[in-house]
Amino acid sequence: MIRIGEYPQLKLLCWNIDHNIPLTGEEALGLYERLWYMVDESSISSHERDLIDELVKNHGNGVFLA
Repeated sequence: MIRIGEYPQLKLLCWNIDHNIPLTGEEALGLYERLWYMVDESSISSHERDLIDELVKNHGNGVFLA
């Protein structure tokens, strides 16, 4: 389960979701993919980049659909 509050860009994407509710990997990847245009790529921490890479590997069959 992914804790929204641990990832600043994901937190911005989840402006309308309770940040205490954990997301599944599929849900998190879906949000990143659908709302990538809102992500400030220059502000992504290495911690969050590692999460995205892991989500793509495990839930996106190695493909990021942005």
